[in-house]
Amino acid sequence: MTVFEAIKALANYALDNGLIEKEDYIYSVNSLCQALGLDTFEDCEVKEDYELEEILGAILDWACENGLCEDSVVYRDLFDTKLMGLLTPRPSDIIKRFNELYNDSPKAATDYYYTVSKASDYIRTYRIKNDVKWITQTEYGDIDITINLSKPEKDPKAIAAALKMKQSAYPKCQLCKENEGYMGRVNHPARQNHRIIPIELAGTSFFLQYSPYVYYNEHCIVFNSEHIPMVIDRAAFDKLFAFVERFPHYFVGSNADLPIVGGSILTHEHFQGGCYEFAMAKAPVETKLTFNGYEDVDAGIVKWPMSVIRISSDDKSRLAELADKILENWRHYTDTEAFVYAETEHVPHNTITPIARMRNGKFELDLVLRNNITTDDCPLGFYHPHPEFHHIKKENIGLIEVMGLAVLPSRLKEELHILADAMVNGKDIAADERIAIHADWAKMIEEKYDITPENCVEILKIEVGHIFTAILEQCGVFERSDAGKAQFIKFAESVK
Repeated sequence: MTVFEAIKALANYALDNGLIEKEDYIYSVNSLCQALGLDTFEDCEVKEDYELEEILGAILDWACENGLCEDSVVYRDLFDTKLMGLLTPRPSDIIKRFNELYNDSPKAATDYYYTVSKASDYIRTYRIKNDVKWITQTEYGDIDITINLSKPEKDPKAIAAALKMKQSAYPKCQLCKENEGYMGRVNHPARQNHRIIPIELAGTSFFLQYSPYVYYNEHCIVFNSEHIPMVIDRAAFDKLFAFVERFPHYFVGSNADLPIVGGSILTHEHFQGGCYEFAMAKAPVETKLTFNGYEDVDAGIVKWPMSVIRISSDDKSRLAELADKILENWRHYTDTEAFVYAETEHVPHNTITPIARMRNGKFELDLVLRNNITTDDCPLGFYHPHPEFHHIKKENIGLIEVMGLAVLPSRLKEELHILADAMVNGKDIAADERIAIHADWAKMIEEKYDITPENCVEILKIEVGHIFTAILEQCGVFERSDAGKAQFIKFAESVK
């Protein structure tokens, strides 16, 4: 594909996918030529079945060969995002169309916005399709397991360049509204094709966007218009309910507001939502609860590996009031027998991960009790993946994983492949530095199953799912036992 064929193919793609109108076509071709330093364009015939990845790849190869772009993943991403930004509708146009469609239905509005976010390559669908996904059946339901490959790792050139760069405070973080249209740099992604939708939640200005690394269907992020820290409080509950009232086909939740049990960005208030039903949402209430003064609110303990209270009502203000009481009580709650400490050495440990949704016309809120205490044996957190499971995952368990979707490190794709080959062919796993961390686990699996070339990979996937389920159980502050249930009920009864 010549550079002119690629330019025309990209303009055709933009037209076919609704990014530009036919009246914009020549203008768009000339804009692409200018970005590539071309002062002329040679018209040509172009096939109609080129994929976007193929088109951009041809342009990037040409740009690298002609000194416009360094040939590494970070620089190529910066360059092709600039090109797609030229073809993405202006923010005002997308907002206007979103609001027009919203007047017909919230779903029509989000369908449009999600389609644009994919078509503009802000969501790189050709990378996401490479993610490894499967389902593991457990006593708690079908748990989703993913090995996420869509977020590119930095290459050595970019790392070296970033170290030499002057530190910038613009944008303040990757969630700030100033990312919209930002050119990016080697230590901050380009966002020329990024568009955000202004919304108001409980009297506060927020924006809606999609995650560029969608972990599930229509994975959206809802962030405060100001760069303010994450806080779980009554106001947060009101905002969550305001969102699901406005977009009843979506759930929305928040990471906890403390390190270890919180998300990766605690410095900017944000929620995550989407059009997906997680295993936790499907899990039933196994023990009914009644909170004093809130007998009109349905409540109970959810059958889930983590410690979850579910409350529901058609009155969102009553739910927010009760959630606030539960949260405040939990923040100060200590039960030494359950190894629950509200604080140690004046460091607070207790908080909540909340998830809101609409169900059968009622507001529903799951409150996941979290505690970030550390011990000598578990320096990364006691209610956190324990060391024996770090060969699979040692990162924080955030909102998405709380709900039953494992986001596992990309290294596992290759490691599981190498491990399966070693197990089938009787190789010394402990002697291979690439998979030595899995040696004890592999031995356990070999004792449990009759391993064959046909079943090894599937068995490894099943056992990875079981490990993730066990990790969720470790993150539950009350054990899944008769004693743990009694301690859980004791806490619920303490809420006054």
